[in-house]
Amino acid sequence: MIHTTAIIDEGATIGAQTRIWHWVHVCAGAVVGERCSLGQGVFIGNDVTIGNNVKIQNNVSVYDAVTLEDDVFCGPSMVFTNVYNPRSAVVRKGEYRHTLVQKGATIGANATIVCGTTIGRYAFVGAGSVVNRDVPAHALVVGVPGRQIGWMSRFGERLDLPVAGTGVTECPHSGERYVLKNGVLDVIEP
Repeated sequence: MIHTTAIIDEGATIGAQTRIWHWVHVCAGAVVGERCSLGQGVFIGNDVTIGNNVKIQNNVSVYDAVTLEDDVFCGPSMVFTNVYNPRSAVVRKGEYRHTLVQKGATIGANATIVCGTTIGRYAFVGAGSVVNRDVPAHALVVGVPGRQIGWMSRFGERLDLPVAGTGVTECPHSGERYVLKNGVLDVIEP
C-alpha cells in the first residue's frame, strides 16, 4: 500500500507488503525491506538500507549513511543525523558517519541518534534521549546524554538485573532466561 501523496523516486527498492503512508518521500537509492511501515511525513535518503518488519513512525527522517536492521522500531519524531559538525556554509557530504541500528532495537519518540553510533540488538532508547555513543545489545538507555540504566528482553520488558556485574533472570512476559556477565547480556537458549 502506497498512499497517493507519497513520492517514491525511480530506482528505490520497496519490499512486499510494505505500507507507505501520507507525504512520505523515498529517494532513488533507498532499499526498504518487506512488511515495513513508513508513517506520515517520513523521509528516506538515498544511502539508506532498511530491513524487514521495520516500523518508522510519523515525522522521522532517515538520512544517508543509516542502516536499520530487521524488526527496528523508530518512534514518532525521533532524529538521525549524518554529519557530526554541520555548518551551513561548509559542504561535508564526504564526511557522513555511518549509523547502524541492529535487529530488534527500539528508539523512542523524540530521541536523537548522533551519527557514527551503533545501537545494539534489542536495545531500547527511551523517549527524548540523546545517544552520542554506542549502545550495547539489550541495554536500556535514557537521558541527555543517554546513559544505560538497565537491560531489556527481546520481548521489550525491563529485566531485573544490575547495570554492571553478573546475574541471571528471566523476561517477566516471555519466560526467556538471560545471563549477565562482564557487561554482556546473553539469552540462555534451552
